[in-house]
Amino acid sequence: MLIDGREANRLPADDRGLAYADGLFETMRLAGGRVPLLALHLARLRAGCDRLGFDAPRDDLVAAEIERVRGGHETGIVKLVLTRGSGGRGYAPPAAPNPRRIIAWHPLPDYPRAHYREGVGVWLTATSLGQNPLLAGLKHLGRLEQVLASMETPPPGCAEGLMRDAHGAVIEGIRSNLFLVRDGHLETPTLDQCGVAGVMRRVVFAEAGELGIDLREQRVDVDALLTADEVFLTSSVFGLWPVVALSRPAARWGVGPVTRALMARAADRGVAQWAG
Repeated sequence: MLIDGREANRLPADDRGLAYADGLFETMRLAGGRVPLLALHLARLRAGCDRLGFDAPRDDLVAAEIERVRGGHETGIVKLVLTRGSGGRGYAPPAAPNPRRIIAWHPLPDYPRAHYREGVGVWLTATSLGQNPLLAGLKHLGRLEQVLASMETPPPGCAEGLMRDAHGAVIEGIRSNLFLVRDGHLETPTLDQCGVAGVMRRVVFAEAGELGIDLREQRVDVDALLTADEVFLTSSVFGLWPVVALSRPAARWGVGPVTRALMARAADRGVAQWAG
């Protein structure tokens, strides 16, 4: 673990990320000794910093620190946390903040190969997402809703929970984005009120365009989910998982051709396992 480029594992107690969740993070998959989607992660980080009003670290600095923390590992997860830095008591940030960056390597989760080949089950979480358009789309540090959803006991056979907003619209997975296939086109929830605009979500947007697949961002309710032809989840850590079952209400789908085509295109981005 590096904190501001130095080997360390402790933060000052006045860090604003600790006090107010005042910061952002990126969770990046390492494959073949590199982060295949690094440019997209850094672009999202810069955009988040612009919205929160503090400076992003230089791209070359982050790349160099990733190389240091991976320590020769070819695979794994690199997590980058960026806070506004230290500050005094009170919500108002310092006039000239000094952002603090934390970069660490973690082992790659041992996802079953069946998740890719045969698909996963999902459930609708009891925990809902609050709506705040000022923060919608950001990968900010305030993730207590996801923490609470992760504490729920999943039904048997379910690998991910789907979270709704206060009005019942399905927004995303606890740690993933959601896509539906209907009549050959793609649908994904709008994220203008809440949710995280994932890096792999952006990859799917690009690859769908290359494949000539119509993609629509729109409100997705439970009925839309139940009547979809295909369903899949995306994450920069696990890539694409086909969804084959929903628990309560019950529904089933197959692993369809659009999902398979997009899994193959994602794998071409640098992680062969994403192809299943």
